[in-house]
Amino acid sequence: MDVTGSTALITGASGGIGAGIATALAARGADVVLVARRADELEALAAGIRARSGRRALVVPLDLSTPDAGARVQEALGGRSVDVLVNNAGFGLSGRLADTPDLSRLGAMVTLNCTTLTDLTARFLPAMLERGSGAVVNIASMAAYLPAPGFAAYAASKAFVLSLTEALWAETRGTGVRVAALSPTVTETGFFDVAGQAAGAGLRRRSVEQVVATFFDTLDADRPVVVDGRRNEVLAATSRLVPRTPFLRVLGPRFADRVSTPAAH
Repeated sequence: MDVTGSTALITGASGGIGAGIATALAARGADVVLVARRADELEALAAGIRARSGRRALVVPLDLSTPDAGARVQEALGGRSVDVLVNNAGFGLSGRLADTPDLSRLGAMVTLNCTTLTDLTARFLPAMLERGSGAVVNIASMAAYLPAPGFAAYAASKAFVLSLTEALWAETRGTGVRVAALSPTVTETGFFDVAGQAAGAGLRRRSVEQVVATFFDTLDADRPVVVDGRRNEVLAATSRLVPRTPFLRVLGPRFADRVSTPAAH
């Protein structure tokens, strides 16, 4: 997909995968709208993008875990159209659900990972369909493919993203609009600073650069889901064949014990 001259909106753009995707889109000729909570980091990223690529970079500092976040993003754009929407913002909480110390934080996670993503898609997709062009890429996760005791609500939220995106892919077939989910695995970002380092202990991590390369594959592929990394593609396909109940009985308690300490941000 040629993004030259397009406008791309990236949520969770202040660091990690979001910042990497925003920088790469600008390098390929897109103007970018950067949305996240941390204004100073967004401004620094925007300045770097403008200096290196000469593209426009609009900063929208906003907490996307609030119920009215989608409307506030749309208002901040002042009627500007969005050609590429990247719903990247999200976070995870580890630990047994019954031991969650801060239920408001749990609610914020579900709002951000599910509600705001859906709201933003519903706001910007209609104009893309009218134009007969555009793309929506929702960042899911390998956690979406199986229930994850000790990480239950986060994995469920990403399963929601995966299911929603697959259905939207079917709804938009033949319209000229690309809708897909990108499922990364453990990546070298600040994610586990929030979720808890135990949740990612012992797992092989991918680089942001690798995920960004897969993002552009996602824009070009006519598939509802693209998984980052060949090994992970196999794991995702295999997960569809795993009987849930035996898996949960045998491995579930081990997962729950490993990430038994909830993390706060």
